[in-house]
Amino acid sequence: MSSERTYKIKEAFYTLQGEGAQAGRAAVFLRFTGCNLWSGREEDRHSAVCKFCDTDFIGTNGTNGGRYTLDQCADLVLGLWPGGGKPYVVCTGGEPLLQLDEPLIDALHKRGFEVAVETNGTIPVPSEIDWVCVSPKADAGLVVAGGDELKLVYPQTEADAQPERFTQLNFQHFFLQPKDETGRDNTTATVAYCMEHPQWRVSLQTHKIMGIE
Repeated sequence: MSSERTYKIKEAFYTLQGEGAQAGRAAVFLRFTGCNLWSGREEDRHSAVCKFCDTDFIGTNGTNGGRYTLDQCADLVLGLWPGGGKPYVVCTGGEPLLQLDEPLIDALHKRGFEVAVETNGTIPVPSEIDWVCVSPKADAGLVVAGGDELKLVYPQTEADAQPERFTQLNFQHFFLQPKDETGRDNTTATVAYCMEHPQWRVSLQTHKIMGIE
């Protein structure tokens, strides 16, 4: 029996990045299963560290989902890129750093990709990652104190999730993203905070506006 590591992928697809500093850029999204802040099951949401996630990261039943070896996973990403431009892959989840490791990053680099990660910041980021986006959560120990962008869902009631907690961290970009809540529009509050605190910029989920993945 082979002992080669396999990666559990929920889904992989080609789209445009919808959020943050890279919004509008063509990208392959590689979504890993699993998260260390929520099981993904609705019955566990009330007791989870992160209660407002809107992403399905359970199992391997999404588009191109499955269990892949190192080369199979990297080749999957390569096969989704149409050619041209600077190949770009966004590793996301759930929490991708539960699985994403240096060998896979290296394999993606060898196939010409710039590698980005979207992480909750509770797990150290491999130095080989090209673009680091951290989305911190209240009550979760933040171990990643620097990167390319910090993207905070806003507003949150917990003291540990207020923007002031993060302003001295070493990020190039600071974004507030309006919390997507049924029956509430948090955009006005987000705009007001960014206008009063110009270190922060508004990040909208433009993929939802455009009707794409």
